[in-house]
Amino acid sequence: MSGHSKWSSIKHKKGAADAKRGKIFTKLIREITTAARIGGADVESNSRLRAAIDSAKAENMPKDNIERAIKKGTGALEGAESYEEYIYEGYGPGGVAILVEALTDNKKRTTAEVRHTLSKLNGNLGEAGCVSWLFSKKGFMSFDKKVVDSDKIMEIALDAGAEDISDDENEIEVYTEISNFENLKRVFEENHIPCIVAEMSMVPQNFVKLEGKNAETMLKLMEALEDSDDVQKVHANFDIDAAEMERLTS
Repeated sequence: MSGHSKWSSIKHKKGAADAKRGKIFTKLIREITTAARIGGADVESNSRLRAAIDSAKAENMPKDNIERAIKKGTGALEGAESYEEYIYEGYGPGGVAILVEALTDNKKRTTAEVRHTLSKLNGNLGEAGCVSWLFSKKGFMSFDKKVVDSDKIMEIALDAGAEDISDDENEIEVYTEISNFENLKRVFEENHIPCIVAEMSMVPQNFVKLEGKNAETMLKLMEALEDSDDVQKVHANFDIDAAEMERLTS
């Protein structure tokens, strides 16, 4: 399992007790509004909106908030801010490749903030295309071995067309093509199998092993980038030993 995937799982587990609930809602509302503006309000034909709503429900966002965000996106409610999408590419400690997805109403502000955060924590902003070739967009699901049957997960995943499965002592990960992600999620839901994470993610082709100070700084960098209201997601190809990851994030 990759360190970045472990980070996603730990982050989601911490989420329920995290004091940053309001910030999470802000990011989700931006994504819902933008998805509705680009693709319309019909979740059956707008997979991006459907994924955003699923993420909002997973965070227990009130239904009224979701509906209001959709209406703002489609213009049914006035006062919606228009956010533009930008991808920032760069490097972190130890040469880790980093992709930052942002939704912002002020590109100059966001670029300066991302650049400053990277440089402050032993990273740097790169040119467009410098690391994106290292990542492929995939559907990703993670399951806690303490509450699921690993053999059942593998059986269902393979039958439902999953592309890859990996596990360690704590979790099992399932990857699939984007076109099959909704189907895979539905199959697990129908079998009443809970997951820790279910999202569309940029999955690295290879990984950079980190330990010690570089590992600690990398996790601080991830948190600092994700703390920005303008940043929606951060993807990176770091790998940190599971025990060290738990220690550093406890």
